Amino acid sequence: MKISTSTRIDRIRHSPLLRRAVLLAGLSPAFAFAQSGPMSWQQILERFEARNPTLKAAQINIDESKAEEITQFLRPNPEFSFSADGTQLTRYLGIYRPFAGTQISPAISYLVERAGKRELRLETAKEATAIASSTYLDQERGLIFILRSAFVQILQYKEMLKNAEENLDYWDHELAINKVRQQAGDIAPLDYARLDLQRTQFESDYQNDIVNLRTAKVQLMLLMDEQMPIEGLDVAGPFDFPNEIKPLPEFRDIAIGARPDLKVAEGNLDLAKSTYKLTVANGSTDPTWSVWTTHNPSFANPYDYNTIGASISFPIRLFDRNQGEKARTKLDITRNEKLVDGAKAQVLNDVDSAYYTLVQNINLLKPYKAKYLAEALSTRDIMNLAYHNGGASLLDFLDAEKAYRDVRLAYITLIGSYMTTAAQMNMAAGREVIQ
Repeated sequence: MKISTSTRIDRIRHSPLLRRAVLLAGLSPAFAFAQSGPMSWQQILERFEARNPTLKAAQINIDESKAEEITQFLRPNPEFSFSADGTQLTRYLGIYRPFAGTQISPAISYLVERAGKRELRLETAKEATAIASSTYLDQERGLIFILRSAFVQILQYKEMLKNAEENLDYWDHELAINKVRQQAGDIAPLDYARLDLQRTQFESDYQNDIVNLRTAKVQLMLLMDEQMPIEGLDVAGPFDFPNEIKPLPEFRDIAIGARPDLKVAEGNLDLAKSTYKLTVANGSTDPTWSVWTTHNPSFANPYDYNTIGASISFPIRLFDRNQGEKARTKLDITRNEKLVDGAKAQVLNDVDSAYYTLVQNINLLKPYKAKYLAEALSTRDIMNLAYHNGGASLLDFLDAEKAYRDVRLAYITLIGSYMTTAAQMNMAAGREVIQ
């Protein structure tokens, strides 16, 4: 049977090899900037940690807090004073000796801090640094979840794009066969038109997956502060799910020990306790010692021309001016204890929610992998054969093709949901517990 020129052109136009060749030709300038190969999750994570501007800005908060430790541990400086008194201003009985009775008195004084105030200030500063470090890790935890979600989306849309290409290749092959049948009068032109219209769904899937893939890459590049062309970025990694996961208590124990936001709450509690101790210490009196010398004092001893003196001064605590601050900081301890309890409850809630979502996704994926995918493919092939041999209607064939497409897309979407939930579990646990 001869195939017309228009049929050959139509088959060439829909050829998957031609489609890929055109795509590669359009992207060839960008490939000059591409990576040496697809980047793994670990490479993506390392580049993110090294280059993300938000994390770099947050790191400065820790450095500032460490610098504050130096300030809080500083000793008070001694004070130097210089005074001169007894200089004659006017004549008296016709005598004017302005500097004969001038007393010159340099002095040094020093404040002595009692009750360990300086050490307690350093302790509170160090606890503030620990809180800043935990806050940094908590911020990083949230950003890594966004990063991992973008990474999973790229893998998912790559699978969807691959599936869309396979569907297009399959349907173009079917169109070529049915075009020949239609030209030979084996099927009606209306039936061929319905088959050709079905291609628009596969073409729409293909174009949408390209856009979604590029969008996910844009988000990933933003997080990595990467400036390469989008086409130069590619990632690789397993796109699958396990049959079993760890029991829930293990995830709970890991989260209680690793969640940085819980450590922030616990750090605030420690800081509140240290602040209360510092407040009590600030209520103690601090003496100020002074030492001075005097030249030409004109004291009762006519031979005591140069003298030395010393003094000590301290406030008289008739009233406790620190009692309000003591009460406030003591209440702050109780408040932070309640916040720690709330943070622990939130941690366990996050882990439980992510865990049961993981279990649900796995339970849904198992029958897809074990049965539904194979059934959908088998049904499509059987209906294809039956349709070409007159044993099934065109509508039955189109329904079987649609069912296969829906099952395949649902399977890919469910794996993407599982991997996103796995990233959520990592965020809930405070570290990577699911690869």
